Amino acid sequence: MFKKIIKGGNRKSSKAEPNSASLYDYSQAANRNSGSVLAAPDVVVNHASRGAAGPIGQSAGTATPVMGPPSGNIEPLPSFRDVPVAERQNLFLRKLRACCFQFDFTDMMKSVREKEIKRQALVELVEYIQSGSGKINEHCQEEMIRMTSVNIFRCLPPASHENTGQESGDPEEEDMYMDPSWPHLQLVYELLLRYIVSSDTDTKVAKKYIDHSFVLKLLDLFDSEDLREREYLKTILHRIYGKFMVHRPFIRKAINNIFYRFIYETERHSGIAELLEILGSIINGFALPMKEEHKLFLVRALIPLHKPKSIAMYHQQLSYCITQFVEKDYKLADTVIRGLLKYWPVTNCQKEVLFLAELEEVLEATQAAEFQRCMVPLFRQIARCLNSSHFQVAERSLFLWNNEHIVSLIAQNRTVILPVIFESLESNIEGHWNQAVHGLTGNVQKMFMEMDSDLFAECQRQYMEKLIKAQEVEEQRQLTWKRLADAAAQGGDHMIIA
Repeated sequence: MFKKIIKGGNRKSSKAEPNSASLYDYSQAANRNSGSVLAAPDVVVNHASRGAAGPIGQSAGTATPVMGPPSGNIEPLPSFRDVPVAERQNLFLRKLRACCFQFDFTDMMKSVREKEIKRQALVELVEYIQSGSGKINEHCQEEMIRMTSVNIFRCLPPASHENTGQESGDPEEEDMYMDPSWPHLQLVYELLLRYIVSSDTDTKVAKKYIDHSFVLKLLDLFDSEDLREREYLKTILHRIYGKFMVHRPFIRKAINNIFYRFIYETERHSGIAELLEILGSIINGFALPMKEEHKLFLVRALIPLHKPKSIAMYHQQLSYCITQFVEKDYKLADTVIRGLLKYWPVTNCQKEVLFLAELEEVLEATQAAEFQRCMVPLFRQIARCLNSSHFQVAERSLFLWNNEHIVSLIAQNRTVILPVIFESLESNIEGHWNQAVHGLTGNVQKMFMEMDSDLFAECQRQYMEKLIKAQEVEEQRQLTWKRLADAAAQGGDHMIIA
């Protein structure tokens, strides 16, 4: 059990710099000492604007400590409407510092009064920012980001598969995790979101505190198993991407790195769907002609995301991103289709159904020239799907002929495509166990006959010749075995007589 706790603690800790370790350590120490409220001592938060050493190209420097409340108790503060306007900035700071207290939510009956005081203070901070009644100065902004950091940047609990010791499982069958500290966390996230989207927020000032280090730690939190937290993170990161143009290349690169680690190392991450949802919106806004950097992202990250077993958890968002690329630049269709064929599942039928659905969306945005480049390997794979004993795979592949655009592409290239899939169609008609597949196959054959009856007749003739040859080969094989058996029997009789 101890090893599991250590493993879980190490697994999901946010990537803080060495001199910001107190951001995570102080609460545990205070909890051991007091057992109720966890007071924040000197909390260090690094910012690129101050030259803190960061993971990607940040310069070295010093960070300013934030002093927590002087005692181990948290007391209620007056409401903003109860103090003069001139004193509200100071009250704002006092409330921020009071909200740096951390509480133990594993026992809901512990420190109930103090938890409610902090919750009320957070509610008032959110309302103050949302009302826009007073523009907060730079010092207040810095303190607010520090308070946010103290509360949200934390070690995530061990994932459910780590607790159970199971290496693989269906995430859809697992119970949804609900963070017990969410009553406070939600308000902190709401405060951060309101600050970012506020028209009063000056990006030139805010980017000093919402810097690369802050963004990386936000991205680390996407591995939270709490869906509510990931939804807030998705919205906040999307807003940061839209408002802070200077961060855009960095955010894209950092998301790429998360994908690489997921694909090639862990195959475990809770927030892939949310990250892809953000990227779907970003891809939608790409300017044309598309940069080489974006095409590399498609080839190196998005297409390989078809490899992990857990693709069902994020396939809808992945398919949208892939289709966006093809709609933006139709010349990428060949690259995408060949990428799908490269990662096509061999034994996972449910995954095959997902691939076929995505393939239909890609083909709908594909033009004739790109279709011709990949149609032979593509329809060889479709032919295998047509013959699948899993009726959903066979059925989904036959549904491709319900799409008018795909049918028009097939009709233009029928002389190549029909010979590739004819045998699979005949095999379904002759022996597939599912009646729905049998009926759909008949419809597809009828469609080809209407397209080109001569071609269909020629394919049928070649198919019959192939069957006759196969039958002759089989008869010759059986005859050869019979001769061998007779020779062996005669040799055995001679040995007995001798």
